Amino acid sequence: MLRTLVSYGLCIALLQLLIACGAASDDAATSEQSGSVENGTDTAEIVEADLLVVAFGDSLYAGYGLDQNEGFAPELERALQTAGKDVRVHNAGVSGDTTAAGLRRIDFVLDSLPRKPDLFILGLGGNDVLRGLKPSETRANMEAMVKKLKDRDIPIMLTGMLAPPNLGKEFSDEFNIVFPAMAQKYDTALYPFFMDGLVGKADLLLDDGLHPSAAGIDLIVEKITPTVLSALPGDEAAGG
Repeated sequence: MLRTLVSYGLCIALLQLLIACGAASDDAATSEQSGSVENGTDTAEIVEADLLVVAFGDSLYAGYGLDQNEGFAPELERALQTAGKDVRVHNAGVSGDTTAAGLRRIDFVLDSLPRKPDLFILGLGGNDVLRGLKPSETRANMEAMVKKLKDRDIPIMLTGMLAPPNLGKEFSDEFNIVFPAMAQKYDTALYPFFMDGLVGKADLLLDDGLHPSAAGIDLIVEKITPTVLSALPGDEAAGG
């Protein structure tokens, strides 16, 4: 019973998080698509680095409410460099993005880069839940993006999202399987839940109680870095 209550509380907090992610302005998406590499390291750094990782997601990736050097992409880059990788992590996060919005812009992001990524970290879906989109639509959009990356021979890592129980068991069961199913079908690396360890912990969230604080990003990066390292070329694949 206690386990059920804890799980329910976590998912309700997650629903609040999704609402915040969906509140982003369209200006953010416009800004991302109008520039080239403005959200990440500059072109020269990307060309010179041994490895290029693209972090493609929504506000959780974009660094909502944080200083430019405190978001997921720059913190992950530092962690990978500390682990001995000559790597640049390009921030391709846009607040408010659904999987459909991601599908519309993924080619633009890839075409604007000066080289092919060595790893593409794909984390969308939370805003699909907020807007009540059918899990089948989320899965179709995710599959279309994965196929685009596969066609370009770009290694992929997925970061999953969860649906809250108040949307019903049928919806939750159908949505929650999307990311594991994609990882298994296309043999990609998978980090099951991007916000693992943060939901409901005020000291790891911004004052809105929803988005990761700098300390929260530190925890995310600490937990996710081993999966990223194992998904990079030259390391044993992380698998699903």
